[in-house]
Amino acid sequence: MLDGAHNTDIGTAGKSQEASFLSVDNRMLVTIELEDYFHVGAFSGVIPETHWSRFEKRIESSTRLTLDLLDQYDVKATFFVMGLVADQIPELIREVADRGHEIASQGYSHRTIKNMSRAEFRDDLIRSREALERATGREILGHRVPHFLPHASLWALDVMAAEGVCYDSSVRPVMRQYSASPQRRFIHEHHYGNRKLIEVPISTSQVGGLYMPLAAGNGLRQFPQSWGQNSVAQWMEQHNQPFVTYFHVWELDPRQPRIGAGSFLTRVRHYRNLDKMEDILSYYFQKYDCIGIAEHLQLEAEPLSPEHYSMRDSPNSYISIDGISVELPAVEEKTPVSIVIPCYNESESIVYLKNTLKMVRRKLGPMYELAFIFVDDGSSDGTGDKLEEMFGDLAGHQVVRHEKNQGVSAAMMTGIRAAETEVVCSMDCDCTYDPVELGNMIPKLGPNTAMVTASPYHPNGRVVNVPEWRLFLSRGASFLYKMVLQEHLSTYTSCFRVYRRSKVADIPLEEGHFLGVAELLCKLALSGEEIKEHPATLESRIFGQSKMKTLSTIRGHLRLLAQFAMERARHGKSKPVLKEPGDSIL
Repeated sequence: MLDGAHNTDIGTAGKSQEASFLSVDNRMLVTIELEDYFHVGAFSGVIPETHWSRFEKRIESSTRLTLDLLDQYDVKATFFVMGLVADQIPELIREVADRGHEIASQGYSHRTIKNMSRAEFRDDLIRSREALERATGREILGHRVPHFLPHASLWALDVMAAEGVCYDSSVRPVMRQYSASPQRRFIHEHHYGNRKLIEVPISTSQVGGLYMPLAAGNGLRQFPQSWGQNSVAQWMEQHNQPFVTYFHVWELDPRQPRIGAGSFLTRVRHYRNLDKMEDILSYYFQKYDCIGIAEHLQLEAEPLSPEHYSMRDSPNSYISIDGISVELPAVEEKTPVSIVIPCYNESESIVYLKNTLKMVRRKLGPMYELAFIFVDDGSSDGTGDKLEEMFGDLAGHQVVRHEKNQGVSAAMMTGIRAAETEVVCSMDCDCTYDPVELGNMIPKLGPNTAMVTASPYHPNGRVVNVPEWRLFLSRGASFLYKMVLQEHLSTYTSCFRVYRRSKVADIPLEEGHFLGVAELLCKLALSGEEIKEHPATLESRIFGQSKMKTLSTIRGHLRLLAQFAMERARHGKSKPVLKEPGDSIL
């Protein structure tokens, strides 16, 4: 604690000590985190906040499912809401409040306090509160720190008290955390100078000397239901304080898109028993007196006059955190550019792709006249129909179909040949490379350059969250191609490229699948064409699984390597491939 801060311990052991602080029997405080499925901390390592605007939004439907369930059992709860969400969809936050629930703050954009200074936390706290007050027209009484409050960050309670926050619900004693101060398991006052706030911790059960959230958060779905039910019953018998639980609105949406990125344990943590969540919650809603925090603490949010909050500026939706580096100046005469996107059984990715391409148009549109060519490579999951539905009627977009699956490189070549522009780009449907980066690659396509290829293995490139075994195979293949061709390129297997159509459209490829990507580059190199590489970031795919057949691809690369080694020995090449991009113009 900082100087001047102390706690009033309430209820460290039994009912006699707890009775002085709004003692109750059979009461559960229901707190709900109003987040979308891609906001969650479990995926924060693979989904940066800068990509949130690319996902299908389901927060409105999942919130209304939650509201309907609460209405069914006449439960009033406390909703912890990000200021960013309030700025984006204020009407939803007003609806939650109008249906009788309390709105409290959860920070502006879900930043963990571990990465924030005292000043940054204070600014985030104020910004979030102001956004929620704009949305609801009422004062905001409570706060919860995203990802909860570790012991080392208890200084945040002092900041909240100083800023007039009435209560906080960020302490979650789990495992051995807070074992040295067991009073923090119960509702207590936190004092800072002459200011105070009430701390309302998440309730946990003691199991073998460890604190476990058996009936709160992820524990509601991961542990056997009988464990959670017995945990709450024992709490009610032993303590004269309410049991404080929480869950997320996305947990009532079992049909949400399945994010393939992240570890196996992360996916289990997020998706297990989503279909049972409504029944799990219904048990507690029927059995206990369920209310929100402010109601239990006998606090009432006062309405605010329009003058109090209308003068504050409201940012535009998610744009406030779109951390995109490419900003191109508008020009009078735009360069025509086609972007080819092969798609095979990618129906889960199409909404993400559509939102990503909106950003591409916004960022690259001032400089380039963009056309998009989607190639449905014989999909069997409705990808072609979904492409037609979302893009078929848009100007500058066309959907080309293969009757049978021919492979990613065959689809890529179909798109290149269908293009009507000299500058053609190719990208993966799963956006493992950020297509906005094309704004930095296209200018490197000089008059004599046949290809600019993205290179995560370039000294300035990066790889994020890609499985190590895939990196081993990909790096190994690129190393062998580099040895055989005696070139200085770092990457030979990337589909993320910029081409000069006149130099590549007529090249015949013997390989239609992933091998054809390397084959095209090798044929250009052996013919002496100029190839440049651009350092880029490769990320793991968000939805679905890779279509690559690993063993057959390895055998194919070895066969190709032998073929090109013999061809180089016979013919050599006419001119070198460039190591560095250099300066060039279209």
